[in-house]
Amino acid sequence: MKTKPLAELAKTIRSKNAGTDKITFDIIFREKENYELVKKSGVLTRRTVAALFNIPDERISDFLEFDPAYAIKFTIRRRRPSGSPGETDIFGCQQYPPLLAIEVPVP
Repeated sequence: MKTKPLAELAKTIRSKNAGTDKITFDIIFREKENYELVKKSGVLTRRTVAALFNIPDERISDFLEFDPAYAIKFTIRRRRPSGSPGETDIFGCQQYPPLLAIEVPVP
């Protein structure tokens, strides 16, 4: 089966703070076709995100497919509050790279 990395299909893949205790992730597409392809493929679900980030499912507070914006968004709870001792990404902006190489089946 032929695949493409998610980074080639999405316009934007990013992570950022969602308050002191959460990080939110956005995957935004230019074209409805790419959005629908990824959505229907099943490569991005609560379960696959938990496995990808090696976290328990209960750390994912929200998972949303937002059709009007061709976007998939999810939020995870941090292990430590932003800026606390031992926390390594105060702005939450360096957490998205595992998403880039997700292989999406394409027709």
